[in-house]
Amino acid sequence: GQCLLVTANDLIMVFIALEISSIATYVLAGYLRDDRRNNESALKYFLLGSFATAFLLYGVAWIYGLVGHTNLDEVRRVLSDPGASISSVLAGIACALILVGFAFKVSAAPFQIWAPDVYQGASTPVTAFMSAAPKAAAFAVFLRVFLTAFAPLSTRWVPLIWSCALLTMFVGNLAALMQSNVKRLLAYSSIAHAGYILVAFTANSKLGTSAAMFYLAAYALMNVGAFAVISHVAAKNERYVKVGDLAGLAKRQPATAALLALFVFSLIGMPLTGGFFAKFYVFRAALDSHLVWLTVLGLANSAVAAYYYLKIVGAMYMQEPGESMESLGPLAPGTKIAIWASAVGTLLLGIFPSLLLPFASYSASLIAR
Repeated sequence: GQCLLVTANDLIMVFIALEISSIATYVLAGYLRDDRRNNESALKYFLLGSFATAFLLYGVAWIYGLVGHTNLDEVRRVLSDPGASISSVLAGIACALILVGFAFKVSAAPFQIWAPDVYQGASTPVTAFMSAAPKAAAFAVFLRVFLTAFAPLSTRWVPLIWSCALLTMFVGNLAALMQSNVKRLLAYSSIAHAGYILVAFTANSKLGTSAAMFYLAAYALMNVGAFAVISHVAAKNERYVKVGDLAGLAKRQPATAALLALFVFSLIGMPLTGGFFAKFYVFRAALDSHLVWLTVLGLANSAVAAYYYLKIVGAMYMQEPGESMESLGPLAPGTKIAIWASAVGTLLLGIFPSLLLPFASYSASLIAR
């Protein structure tokens, strides 16, 4: 579903691919049938996801009624044709309806309410997958649709994306400050990172598009790695998912603690990590598009985020081991591979960003025409 989503060039195919991906994700979120939290997360995800998809489909229907096409290039051609008798108001409403559907999928405010409950209730490996793959695919098609089909309406949707980006960063970071459950903390962190990607989207340029793609790759690596460590510490039935349950991890398993610290530093945006260059390119694209205030507020949000991320590092290195460390076993082979592969990728993107940038720039040149 996600592979179809990122290659679709027709709004009907976008809808079908989104449904294939979403239905599979609903099942993954609730496949532990005997766990009430799992059932609750799946039900919330399904109900809210279906509601958001209805907005998306309604917007697609409006666009078809207005321009007579669902192909992205054809929609763009008709909307940019000064001779076409298209109501700009109706086209703007259709664009807004589709924006609601995509904003839900990427957990952008004010459509992010599902993310913390679903991330907390789903099993940690599923949460890791949900925070990376579906979000990356949804952002890819979000960029594709708006920078291709709705490019002639950019004066209408850019202010909406600007507001959405700012609200998403503030909601994610300020809510994360109050969390003690590490999965819920990372869920709000995921919302905040969606805001940073929306900053690049707001730039509405080739540089902004390539920055968003680079950010998605870096974010997927560091987030999957962080959740893999959390899954290891949480143990059976996920008993230990509080920030305090990470206390003493550096004494019990120094290498695992160091890798989690690497992922946390990358989420903050420290140099020599993929997160640093991801944020650098995002804010550079915003400045190039003269989005000075959005850049300043985005940097302020990054400073706020450092506080709750460093709580994790402080617990690992500055607190004595607790009950969770007594039952902590060695890393399972699969978990070890996931953590080390994510760490290597995070470092490579932080030291050699040119490994990925040419691909991101080439892809951006195909979208942002």
